[in-house]
Amino acid sequence: MEAVKERVSSYWTKRSADFAKLREEELESEMADLWLAEIEPQLPEGKGLRILDVGTGSGFFAVLLAERGHMLTGIDLTPAMIEEAGKLAAENRVQVDFRVMDAESLDFPDGSFDAVVSRNLTWTLPHPEQAYREWLRVLRSGGVLLNFDADYGMERFAEEEKLPENHAHRQMSCSQLEECDAIKDELAISGKRRPAWDEEVLRSLGCTSVETDTGVSGRVYKKDSVFYNPTPLFRIRARKK
Repeated sequence: MEAVKERVSSYWTKRSADFAKLREEELESEMADLWLAEIEPQLPEGKGLRILDVGTGSGFFAVLLAERGHMLTGIDLTPAMIEEAGKLAAENRVQVDFRVMDAESLDFPDGSFDAVVSRNLTWTLPHPEQAYREWLRVLRSGGVLLNFDADYGMERFAEEEKLPENHAHRQMSCSQLEECDAIKDELAISGKRRPAWDEEVLRSLGCTSVETDTGVSGRVYKKDSVFYNPTPLFRIRARKK
């Protein structure tokens, strides 16, 4: 594994338990319905879709969509996160195929899924263009890629002052926040203009349509919420030929 990927995995291993607790609380809150309202209208038509959740973390998207009757596979680079995801699925009595896997090198045949979803992952990848190529490879023809992310590259997490007192980042140590900033500084994607860069890459990879929505945060987050994200989220929806 590349050194930067080892560093990323180590960082999220340390945060896995606290991160999983927050996602469990999110799943039990109004956030679940808010996120479903963002995702479901963008998915291909049909029931029981085969969906891959890339960078599943502790399994929030995977469990949320499995509860809606879809067939979910969730992958993450960090074994501790996959362990937490399995617990979340068991607690909510849904079946999800969770696997430890690199988002930039997927161990699935071509055309395995109807949809690929991801949340707050691409900004952590050393080779995001390769990741997009792989995500499209495992989509069937006409399948949909939904990526929710933000332009975190210019943010300094160790200097954030716009968060409510109960926010999760307030519970993180200065060293954890500084480590996150240091990892970002190693990644080329931190210097890209996003989501414009993502749109350009996906079009170059042959997607028939690429749409961006920069209004996600306004619909999902409240500033006084423990789940609040001060960096505006965007959603990219791309359809494979």
